[in-house]
Amino acid sequence: MKDVTQLDEGWSLRHGQELLEATVPGCVHTDLLTAGLIPDPFTGLHETEVAWVGRRAWTYVRELGHDSAHERTDLVFDGLDTAAYLTLDGHPVGSTRNMHRRHRFDVTGRTGRLEVRFASAYDEAAAVCAVTGERPNVYPEPSQYIRKMASSFGWDWGPTLVTAGIWRPVRLEHWSTARIAHVRPLVTVDEGTGRVEVRLEAERTAQGRGRTLRAEARVAGARAEAVLTGDEAVLRLEVPDPRLWWPRGYGEQPLHDLHLTLSDDEGRPLDTWHRRIGFRTVELDRSADEHGTGFTLVVNGVRIFARGVNWIPDDAFPSRITPERYRTRLTQAAEANIDLVRVWGGGIYEDDAFYDACDELGLMVWQDFLFACSAYPEEQPLRGEVEAEARDNVVRLMPHPSLVLWNGNNENLWGFRDWDWEPALAGDSWGEGYYLGLLPRIVAELDPTRPYTAGSPWSGSWDHHPNDPAHGTHHSWEVWNRQDYAEYRASVPRFVAEFGWQAPPALATLRRALPGEELAPDSPGMLHHQKAEDGNGKLNRGVGRHFPLPEGDFDRWHYLTQLVQARAVAAGIEHWRSHWPVCAGTIVWQLNDCWPVTSWSAIDSDGRPKPLHHELRRVYADRLLTLQPATGGLVLAAVNQAAEPWRTAVTLRRWGADGTLIRESVLDIAAEPRSVVRLPVPHDLLPDGPSAKEFLVADIHGGADVHGGAGAGADGLRAVHFPVADKDFAYPRPVYDVAVEPVTGQRDRVDVVVSARTLVRDLLLQTDRLGPAAVGDRGLLTLLPGEQVRIRVTGCATVDVEDVRAALYCVDTA
Repeated sequence: MKDVTQLDEGWSLRHGQELLEATVPGCVHTDLLTAGLIPDPFTGLHETEVAWVGRRAWTYVRELGHDSAHERTDLVFDGLDTAAYLTLDGHPVGSTRNMHRRHRFDVTGRTGRLEVRFASAYDEAAAVCAVTGERPNVYPEPSQYIRKMASSFGWDWGPTLVTAGIWRPVRLEHWSTARIAHVRPLVTVDEGTGRVEVRLEAERTAQGRGRTLRAEARVAGARAEAVLTGDEAVLRLEVPDPRLWWPRGYGEQPLHDLHLTLSDDEGRPLDTWHRRIGFRTVELDRSADEHGTGFTLVVNGVRIFARGVNWIPDDAFPSRITPERYRTRLTQAAEANIDLVRVWGGGIYEDDAFYDACDELGLMVWQDFLFACSAYPEEQPLRGEVEAEARDNVVRLMPHPSLVLWNGNNENLWGFRDWDWEPALAGDSWGEGYYLGLLPRIVAELDPTRPYTAGSPWSGSWDHHPNDPAHGTHHSWEVWNRQDYAEYRASVPRFVAEFGWQAPPALATLRRALPGEELAPDSPGMLHHQKAEDGNGKLNRGVGRHFPLPEGDFDRWHYLTQLVQARAVAAGIEHWRSHWPVCAGTIVWQLNDCWPVTSWSAIDSDGRPKPLHHELRRVYADRLLTLQPATGGLVLAAVNQAAEPWRTAVTLRRWGADGTLIRESVLDIAAEPRSVVRLPVPHDLLPDGPSAKEFLVADIHGGADVHGGAGAGADGLRAVHFPVADKDFAYPRPVYDVAVEPVTGQRDRVDVVVSARTLVRDLLLQTDRLGPAAVGDRGLLTLLPGEQVRIRVTGCATVDVEDVRAALYCVDTA
């Protein structure tokens, strides 16, 4: 039987004449941090002080000894970052130039001093560029010339921290006769029968050549055997009436253990392989219709509006991301009613722990191949690395039922057409051959059970503009860059794969990251932790369209920028969801951060949810109520993504700003499963827009206790419509009472009770102001006169009313 020796301990990092203790998996930056030789690049302005680290060569060393009696010993690295040359006792072992691949070297009978010498990624990129020629890039860094996490070189939300190191586990594998080299389980469901076609590839030692091998596969009570006279076999298993794996919100996520054993001709086990699989079907409907070309995911025959977020590496040093951290962040996604996570192409193929968590949580995964915002040479030495990387990761990830889509690249097809690449390239290769040739062939060969799309955005062919909203996937960035968020309502794309709005992180996160700094929008640390071009200018223009910009009041500016972020994203999602099935999904940019930064994230780098996170929970719920501007008035849209019909009454109330109820009416809603009902709002309920003193509220089962994101009645569903910008509306001075009530038997929990005496719009309790660990269960809330809300706060032992009042913010233009 194969033996495995983990090699995660005993490593040193050569720093000048000194050997530092090294952590493996890890990277040079984290080892230097541990040794106290560099400051934390995530705090203050220290990022610039450690730029030298990425421009140097580094060497990891350890003694390698083993006394295995097996016929073969392999040195296996799950990840080397990136251009490395390996020697053992002074003799060559091999070299690598790809962070995203596994590497295996035969070291049978060899021992001694193992050295892994990493070249500077900049030097490697320059050497490749000299061979291939230059290619255009959105950012002034050479990420397209090296198969490395592109965002290591900086992005409009990330630092420039160019890493090197043994970033994933390393081990010795000792084996005889044969081992399991690759396993591809093709899982399908056909007329109620689950089928697993296990494609096995074995590797033999010299002594094992010509010997008969046996393989056995087992799953969910089914069993299959095969005899190998060569190196490949196919084992077919059938499971009658399997329980199906569903995305969250559509059903359960049963997983089944698939075991494979490889034995010699006498039945002695040589190697084993185990993964969990799920039975489900997935299709991508790209049919043409009267609206253009669709892009709808279909799982187990059910058409799905995808409620998605984009995922970036959760740390600029990805070796620090633990399975527990993956689980926490993805659980936060699930708690916001998200059902799809897009792994973005400028990052990494995530650790198996990421996909395991998605399998269990019912989070569909859209997986980019790792190409982003650059023209990529298709010549050697890159082409061979790209193919090997794609094959490695397709095989590694395909057992996961959560994986529903392979995507060729991020924005490169769009960039070729719109970003002046074509004339600059003058006929040179730029990646099209990868996205429209190599990658779809690899997916069709290795993983034909899943759909592939050439890019995001992509209209499906060059017959249409790559970012045509009527065809395929669309990235909506013109709004954030130049317009008011109301402009999201100007079109109905078939699938919005990227859109978003910036906001700073939580105040406690800022204080930790910028210690001692007097915070201001343009203070040195705030500007350094804002990587977007004219980011603060766009933030201020976004606020200024709705509110007077607060001068010299950072706390107010902080609240308003987070408020506008939540409103902007909600405006887009509410509009696009109300047009299902023409629009079949939204993927917000972005869920998470990799360091403390002003960005488009819903959760900051310390794990603190922004108001946007709470707002996603509301607008991504199975049932959504929204008021949408339409020609001649307003439309009340009831979105029912649940499997059951929705029969309910909606109370519409036309209010005066001073708290006067002008008119009230009830509309009956009948929405079938997975459908949208759009009803015109009666004319006599429309607010008198020019007066700027009236607004409309739609509630389901209105009541005194307010739940949910936008305020509401007992079921937590409320929609509000104000006909003019906040700065033009006649808001009264907000008046509300505050009480703090202990929770019986819970020392670290309190209930904050807010009772409104006037209209209180977009009330927000910034819980981190009560304590860095404090978390609340509510986001933005709009209260009518006489309404009360109860906010459960955990993570703070003792707070008083004045503490809470200082942490409460709301719209106040009076």
